[in-house]
Amino acid sequence: MNILEKSLRMLEEYSLCDHCLGRQFALLGHNMENNERGCAIKLALTLEAHNFALSKSKEGIKNLKILAAKGFSEKAAKILQKMRKYVSSKSLPEKCFLCEDRFEKAEGLARNALEQLEGYEHTSFLVGIELPVAVEEREDEFKAKFDIGYSENMRNEFGRVIGKKIAECSGTIADYKKPEVVVLVNPFTEEMRLQINPLFIAGYYKKLIRGIPQSRWFCSNCRGKGCKKCNWTGQMYPESVEELIAKPTLDLTSGTKVSLHASGREDIDARMLGRGRPFVIEVTKPQRRFLNLEKLEENVNIHAKGKVEVSNLRFVDKSFVRKLKKAESSQKEYRVMVEFEHKIGVEDLNLLEKKLTNVMVKQKTPLRVVHRRADLMREKYIYEVKVKKLSPKKGRMWIRCQGGLYVKELVTGDEGRTTPSVSEILQNKAKPMKLDVLNVIMED
Repeated sequence: MNILEKSLRMLEEYSLCDHCLGRQFALLGHNMENNERGCAIKLALTLEAHNFALSKSKEGIKNLKILAAKGFSEKAAKILQKMRKYVSSKSLPEKCFLCEDRFEKAEGLARNALEQLEGYEHTSFLVGIELPVAVEEREDEFKAKFDIGYSENMRNEFGRVIGKKIAECSGTIADYKKPEVVVLVNPFTEEMRLQINPLFIAGYYKKLIRGIPQSRWFCSNCRGKGCKKCNWTGQMYPESVEELIAKPTLDLTSGTKVSLHASGREDIDARMLGRGRPFVIEVTKPQRRFLNLEKLEENVNIHAKGKVEVSNLRFVDKSFVRKLKKAESSQKEYRVMVEFEHKIGVEDLNLLEKKLTNVMVKQKTPLRVVHRRADLMREKYIYEVKVKKLSPKKGRMWIRCQGGLYVKELVTGDEGRTTPSVSEILQNKAKPMKLDVLNVIMED
């Protein structure tokens, strides 16, 4: 059965608009929309039926009536009118069997989407279509009945038709992989909502003072609700690196929330110096994306002056967050001031450098954090250690190691949970006084 025969058979049983007839043959031909295919098929059927009718064939008149009634063909209706043949008003369908004439609403839906998108800066979008289950089941049964093998589903066509109209009017592009905004449309209920995808900005941050956490730390007693212990703030600390970066970012983007992702984290009482720690700020539902990142950098550094400093801000995508997380075990450089119970000599410093360079350290989860982390044994490699004597009982260590090493416990030994340790090697109780992260070695 050829295309025209199959199309006529469909129209004998069901009323179909140009979109829904053409969609059954969507994979045939190129650079055509389905309504153009449907219109072309109906025109060919009309010409053929007219030819039969002129040959006094009853089949020709019958087919013209099918096309006029169930194919919504004005051309077939005019031919019948000229031949003084008329279609009974009872046989005229009210709407297309498959789409219920919803493709006629596509332009209005696109205009509605454009109005909703006006409040959000974007260069790319995607239209997502939600269809009632009954509509999808009806089309599936239709395709099975007529053994359709070249069709496109209705969801795809609605998305493309509405998307093309949005693109033409807005000058933005449809992006099927990483759209900045997604317009979710139900053409049958005409319900519409926007999904605003996050904005990701990467950079480096330095933490210039001690005593602030990397991210917001909710009160352990009230879990953020506010209580006497946290002075009704809901937080253990009044500010964090995340919050100091978040406020200027939200001011510029008009987003609803900011989340900080970083390659590891330093202790609250440790500084992050050197180039800084790689991080990504994720902005939820940003209204503005066309940012001057130099201005944002300036605003953050003014707001967090003397506490946190950011640099090298740039736009990235979500995949960069995954890269950051994978890089948490990258090499890191630390500087720690150590105080000893007994005096130390040059030979002690040499011994430390020898015993802690190119060595694998075994660490059980530190006692200070084991209440909130799994009690596991970890192995971390130390590449190099250098030690400098500052006073009879004080020294300064420089350590280059695998990320994830607990440096404080490397010094103390953590009651034997970290081995080897400074205290164990020298048999001299040691404690860390000041810890700084100097470098996070990560490929850009």
